[in-house]
Amino acid sequence: MERDAAHIALFAAMIAALGLVPQITLAFGVPITAQTLGVMLAGAVLGARRGAMAAGVFILLVALGLPLLAGGRGGLGVFASPTAGFALGFPVAAFATGLFVERVRLRPAGLAAGLGAVFGGIAVLYLMGAAGLALVSGKPLAQAFALVSVFIPGDLLKAAICGMLVQAIARVRPQSLAWHRPA
Repeated sequence: MERDAAHIALFAAMIAALGLVPQITLAFGVPITAQTLGVMLAGAVLGARRGAMAAGVFILLVALGLPLLAGGRGGLGVFASPTAGFALGFPVAAFATGLFVERVRLRPAGLAAGLGAVFGGIAVLYLMGAAGLALVSGKPLAQAFALVSVFIPGDLLKAAICGMLVQAIARVRPQSLAWHRPA
């Protein structure tokens, strides 16, 4: 129990720390940030439930006003901004990434994590991000999807990094991946 809580807190902190990486904010108000890598890793390392909890703790802290999102943003106003769908999507994306790695059981572990990150950290997160952008901006959903698609190359790179990091963990400390059972 304490170990789970420590892992959840650690990954929530990692998501926050990745917001310190310099960012670029696009014209439609959504920044390019490294925090989505943290969301991908939370799901890929901790699994669905604990990964979602880590991202949920992070979003709860943002809602309470801590300036943890990229660019030092925090507070309830974040949930009425163009990034609202992405922020609210963090726990869902971590859950989907974790669910993928738990259920699909691909080998090697890095491949499972990379593909899980594409599924959860890109596909699921983009669905929520585009829906939030459309809702807040009044743009049609198709236009919102077109706008957020500029993130795909960078997020594919983050998914690959996620896969490589999880593969390294599986090699050095496989017991750290609760979902991974060595072949």
